[in-house]
Amino acid sequence: MKKYRKLFIILAFIVLTIVVTVCLLYKSYISPVSNNKTLKEVTIKPGMSSREIAKVLKEKNLVKDTNFFVFYLKLNSVNDLKAGTYELSENMSLKNIVKVIQEGNNYNKNVISMTFKEGINFREIAKVISENTNNTSDDVLNTLTDKEYLQSLIEDYWFITDDILNPNIYYPLEGYLFPDTYEFRSKEVTVHEIFKKLLDQMEIVLEPYKDLITARDLSVHELLTLASIAEKEVNQESDRAKVISVFLNRLLKKMPLGSDVTTRYGLKLDDKRALTSREYESSNPYNTRNPNFTSLPAGPIGMVSKSSIEASIKPENTDYLYFISNIKTNETFFFTNSRDFETKKQELNSINNGY
Repeated sequence: MKKYRKLFIILAFIVLTIVVTVCLLYKSYISPVSNNKTLKEVTIKPGMSSREIAKVLKEKNLVKDTNFFVFYLKLNSVNDLKAGTYELSENMSLKNIVKVIQEGNNYNKNVISMTFKEGINFREIAKVISENTNNTSDDVLNTLTDKEYLQSLIEDYWFITDDILNPNIYYPLEGYLFPDTYEFRSKEVTVHEIFKKLLDQMEIVLEPYKDLITARDLSVHELLTLASIAEKEVNQESDRAKVISVFLNRLLKKMPLGSDVTTRYGLKLDDKRALTSREYESSNPYNTRNPNFTSLPAGPIGMVSKSSIEASIKPENTDYLYFISNIKTNETFFFTNSRDFETKKQELNSINNGY
């Protein structure tokens, strides 16, 4: 009897020790990482899993252990963490951090959101930034004249090269900022901070295609240029790989690309009116409608979506040399010869209103 009683005491002691240890560990893991009150900006993206959120918080040294963070969420039946940008500090407990992310951006009322749409050019980007932050359009555009800053970006991002320093380029980072909706800490956000967030996202989008890009004869700059033209030329994503095949075929034959959207960009026209004959024949580093212009423009002409990037990296293999779209139905027609193209162009003339 004494033997069993002794065994019971030992087991009870072991269980008690385990319980105490678990409680101490639990208390330790939910306590703040440190007494540091410095606020750190943390972005939780839509669709992130609890483990991905845990990784983001651990990288910022805001939680002690990623596995425990996931366990804590499950233990407390937390499944409503909200995407957004938050300001958190190391002196916040795990319970506090989770509560903040559950509440969403209302916790930080200074957070702003900006949407950059596919296809918009840098003048339009500057307008979006000026309308939502304390930066002016001139602040945005003047940033692109800072050679030291541009050189630092070339060093920091594998997909940015000396191509952006071409003096013929209107806006060196045109086409390199990824279009999306982003959140920033406040209206006080700097132009450099905005650019960094959009460039970081472009790197995320391009990274899976790095080997394919390297294998292509075209540079990243040229691929983004093609993607940006296709982005503006056709609305149907499924047509863009064919459109780019047209451009590549024309380049091989030393033919002008003949893209109206490059003419508009070259003239810095943001309106939708029909172009004049003189404008079509104008000479600048972008106007591919000029009969003497048989190369790619100096650079991209607007923001590019992931679908346009994919189309430029993996264009369709066709013999097409011409295309034209019905601007009302968004249907695009492709041709191997000018005769059929001109016939369709006349057919659509009244619908497209001279486009």
